[in-house]
Amino acid sequence: MIYPIIEIPADAPTQFEQLGTKAKFWYRDQGGRSMLFKEGRPGTGENWAEKVCCEICRHLDLPHAEYDFAVWKSKKGVVTPNFVPEGGRLVLGNELLAKIISNYGEGHRYQVRQHTVRAVMAVTSSKVIGTPLLWIAPTVIKDAAGVFVGYVMLDALVGNQDRHHENWGLVWLLDEGVFFAPTFDHASSLGRNETDPVRQQMLTTRDRGRSVETYVERAKSALFTSPADTRPLKTLEAFQEAAKIRPDAAAYWVTKLARLTLDDYRAILADVPDSEITAPARDFALKMLEINTQRILNLGSRF
Repeated sequence: MIYPIIEIPADAPTQFEQLGTKAKFWYRDQGGRSMLFKEGRPGTGENWAEKVCCEICRHLDLPHAEYDFAVWKSKKGVVTPNFVPEGGRLVLGNELLAKIISNYGEGHRYQVRQHTVRAVMAVTSSKVIGTPLLWIAPTVIKDAAGVFVGYVMLDALVGNQDRHHENWGLVWLLDEGVFFAPTFDHASSLGRNETDPVRQQMLTTRDRGRSVETYVERAKSALFTSPADTRPLKTLEAFQEAAKIRPDAAAYWVTKLARLTLDDYRAILADVPDSEITAPARDFALKMLEINTQRILNLGSRF
């Protein structure tokens, strides 16, 4: 079934948020839900990448923000329901880490060397942090750290290079406690920023250095091994670091990934409307998913 494109009324916005020249606003849908519309930059593939990652999360049973295609006043984007209940607050990773790490680079998104896998795992291992709201955790996933292992596996799978410290966090509810937030913001994934000629070249070349295989190996995370490092970890390396700390959780998420087939990925991509994605982008994303799945499964065999 082709994913729908939601038409947002011109007068729907109730609160705009500053995001350069792009539209980003909150509104209420017909059911009264608080919804966020985010305009995608034309020609970047941000919208389809966000939707495809959402559907992959669904297959993995990974707690995630829901995304649907949308259009507002001819501006294409995605909409997502607010996963923070009324009266709650989203506390982002930079705010959390700044409370426990002196001189933390809270004001920067990238190249923050203190944003290490170990630091995030330490924070999310706290017993006061519950697993995401409305998500039924399996027995082996005992805390938010175990969930975060799944998030970094997702990053390795889709080549998400945007897991900076404002792309994970906690949901704080005054009377109910603190819960890990679902994974959100995956628009920098699946090679969505590449042009079709470049995609086709990588898909057909016999030059290993210009192949899709080499392309996915270069994907960088926004996480480091230690503050002394000068370069961030690759996405697969970040998952490997998390797996060293929580091997049981890593093994669980790899088992979930092993159940996905190439046909599952193909079906997800096929349901993206032709108006939102090109054929080369579909083929390239599928090849990335095929290669990265095998890379993760190969790594998982060592747990």
